[in-house]
Amino acid sequence: MARGICFKTGPPRLIGAELEWLVLDGDPGRDGRPVGEERLAEALEAARALPLRSVFTVEPGGQLELSSAPADSLTGCVDGLRADLDAVRAVLRERGLVLHGRGLDPRRPLRRLLHEPRYEAMECYLDRAGPGGRTMMRGSASVQVCVDAGHEEPGPLGYGRRWRLAHLLGAVLVAVFANSPVQKGPYAGWRCARQGVWGDLDPRRTLAPALEWEPRAAWAGHALDTEVMCVRAADGEASWAVPRGLTFRGWLRGGGPRPATAADLEYHMTTLFPPVRPRGHLELRMIDAQPGEDGWVVPLAVVHALFDDVEATETAYRAVKGLADVYGPDPAPRSPLWRAAARHGLAGPELRSAAEACFRAAGEALPRLGASRQVQEAVAAFGDRYVLRGRCPADDMPLPGKDPLT
Repeated sequence: MARGICFKTGPPRLIGAELEWLVLDGDPGRDGRPVGEERLAEALEAARALPLRSVFTVEPGGQLELSSAPADSLTGCVDGLRADLDAVRAVLRERGLVLHGRGLDPRRPLRRLLHEPRYEAMECYLDRAGPGGRTMMRGSASVQVCVDAGHEEPGPLGYGRRWRLAHLLGAVLVAVFANSPVQKGPYAGWRCARQGVWGDLDPRRTLAPALEWEPRAAWAGHALDTEVMCVRAADGEASWAVPRGLTFRGWLRGGGPRPATAADLEYHMTTLFPPVRPRGHLELRMIDAQPGEDGWVVPLAVVHALFDDVEATETAYRAVKGLADVYGPDPAPRSPLWRAAARHGLAGPELRSAAEACFRAAGEALPRLGASRQVQEAVAAFGDRYVLRGRCPADDMPLPGKDPLT
């Protein structure tokens, strides 16, 4: 299951995105304060009732998420998400609330809105490693882009090459789209503190397998040797067990409170949080939520271009493969490469040079892929404003002491 289902090969043709948003008070005088729980819950339920094409979910801290249906074109994906976002924004606006794109919520206290057994168990497990788990659950938001795994056969669009590209390019995407700076705590001064939080959650759960191994075998071994976060209770039971030191391999060998099932393995795979997660397709999870109503379109378009256009894929691979030589081959997200991307954005010359090459390749590929003029112009404008200047959205954030959400 871990080998076959997680890498479904074939010609790359589908793309999707999962957009997470913070929900703020629309009153500028109150946007630095958390929204009341009852008010937030009522607004989210009203949005959930809309007839959307995307899947609507709510994260533990009240972050809103829209997951697009798989689309056979970038235009179809963008148009579907835009229509759904327009509908959701209208419902929230009626209740005095707005969506805000930022990788980490700076408001305090961070509260958990959802109290289902799985979230109680998840928080209990993650608390063992420190406070980062609560920050991740209650206050993080991202743009996740999904692309097909690729061809079975080797080559630029083969699944092995795309798997490696995703991890090397991932550091560039962290740096380019960094949008979660903080001024205090262990990640003070980082452009992408959200990546720091994710990287430190768990010794193994957020780690990528070694890239020199065959992807299917590497991922299967990684999944089996990662600790079980929780054991789901039978229907009618209130709490889920949170074992210590029990890997899924150990559970299969009789070490758990009951025999493991295929459904348990399927659920276990959803509790693994590497920067690139294979779920039949590849889910790129390292991009911060972006500012502005349409800021999410740029990372979606860039990833699509660099993965699904052969010429752009080759250019991007050449641009990023040398990064491992400079920073070392340690796996993401704890490698020096990923740490440098999260700390400094595009301030480093190697990451900046790779980002410039990737944006040029993406800009040239988008017309070939049928992207709209509006999308092409958005990517070009982002490149001019940030990439060519060695900057990222985090560099636009206000100085310490000013309103963190304006």
